[in-house]
Amino acid sequence: MSEHGFTTKIVHADHSLNLEAGAVHAPIHNSVPYGFKDVQGLIDVFQGQPGHAYARSSTPTLDALCKKIQMMDRGVATAVFSSGMSAIVATFLTLLKEGDHLICSRFLFGNTTSLLNTITGYGIEITLVDATDVNEVIKAKQDNTKMVFVETIANPVTQVSALSEIGDFCEAENLVYVIDNTITSSYLFDARTVKASLITTSLSKYVAGHGNAMGGSVTDTGIYSWDDYPNIYADYRKGDSNLWGISQIKKKGLRDMGACLSSQGAHLISVGSETMELRMDRQCENAMMLAEYLQAHPKVEKVYYPGLADHPQHERAKELFTGFGALLSFDLVDGLDCCELLNKLNLVISATHLGDNRTLALPVAPTIYFELGKALRQEMGISENMIRCSIGIENGADLIADFEQALA
Repeated sequence: MSEHGFTTKIVHADHSLNLEAGAVHAPIHNSVPYGFKDVQGLIDVFQGQPGHAYARSSTPTLDALCKKIQMMDRGVATAVFSSGMSAIVATFLTLLKEGDHLICSRFLFGNTTSLLNTITGYGIEITLVDATDVNEVIKAKQDNTKMVFVETIANPVTQVSALSEIGDFCEAENLVYVIDNTITSSYLFDARTVKASLITTSLSKYVAGHGNAMGGSVTDTGIYSWDDYPNIYADYRKGDSNLWGISQIKKKGLRDMGACLSSQGAHLISVGSETMELRMDRQCENAMMLAEYLQAHPKVEKVYYPGLADHPQHERAKELFTGFGALLSFDLVDGLDCCELLNKLNLVISATHLGDNRTLALPVAPTIYFELGKALRQEMGISENMIRCSIGIENGADLIADFEQALA
């Protein structure tokens, strides 16, 4: 179905699996154990053959979602997890060891930054860089560097990483290049085009879309050669070497760490993904409309949105992405209280999440970036009066009217 459009492929993905009784949607398999008439079948699964033995590692429902995400990401294999954070944790802790060096964007999501503080305790060295400039990544390279990790569009200040240039550098230096594609999703950005080795995504956001399921994924694009990567355990150096990395992530992240996604959650994500293109087109349209409105408002000091011509990485975003996303932030002018404004909004919900059908907003400094402290917030470009918005699919005129009455 590669010749078909994005949505066509997604909505027909389950049906193409020739499901029992002609089902259009993959069913929810709630069973934890899976039995075998011949015990050799159970032995075969434990020794690496395809099949299901225990739901912590896999279920038919999870496999169906993996195939769908793999298709979206144009990868060779996908593993799904209980959340986007668990997908990132599994990637770091299964592919990096004590003494390794990891280069990361310093504009990462707050929880990811907190995770980096945690894994330094395991002896993994980390350097934070301005990932909008490839030269900063190049300067951070050390003899023990194994991996580079960046996001496509940063949350909440919307910096756009130098994705293509970093990909060229990682290829030249044989580094594992991990891109978190959550904010753009595979609909707006094909990470293979910039030579990503692995793609991590919080499926809870734009893929699921309805704010009713949590999940995460890691997709191996097949671009990186694992043959010479020193941290692949001997047990996983078997068969197709393209699958060594994802096999280790699955075994260690799911079987050993237990970061498993439920079949119920997988089903909700799978069904939600069918409307991703429709939702994101509307969300991007609304975000652009609201960004332009806020930019012209006298009570708004600054708007952060890659679709605006004065955004520092506007031209880069225009070249890389098919849309500018549905995340925008803005600073109010001095003297105005962002909490007072949020309390006056009627349609917009004060909540923490991204990718919901409803527009959500929150004050950044006292919530999602509170634990980082003011100094680190300033380094990341986050003001104390910043409001972050996740734009939904409401009628755009209604959103504008809500902000207009609140700002008045």
